[in-house]
Amino acid sequence: MGLAKTEMFSDEQNEIALFAKAFGHPARVSILQYLFKMDACVCGDLVNEIGLAQPTISQHLKELKRLGLIKGNVEGTSVCYCIHKENWTSMKSIMIGFLDQDLSQKQDCC
Repeated sequence: MGLAKTEMFSDEQNEIALFAKAFGHPARVSILQYLFKMDACVCGDLVNEIGLAQPTISQHLKELKRLGLIKGNVEGTSVCYCIHKENWTSMKSIMIGFLDQDLSQKQDCC
């Protein structure tokens, strides 16, 4: 299979695609919803709350952290996670700009 050729696209287009990919898995959506609901750093509750195995949860957390949507702090032997609010706000701005493109269209073109 060929490469995705992401270098052909703008940084913003690649960023939107990465955010969309993050939201493309229900486990990551569930993790984000739980972190917002708790509004605090969460250490070990995710496995019980989400219902997936620890390695699976860890992989999803790693992806969300890589995108900067969450941050983690080491507390003892565990890592506690919470929403990275500044990055979340930035992501929302980018996604809203993308999703609101239809508002500038005067009429239905097709």
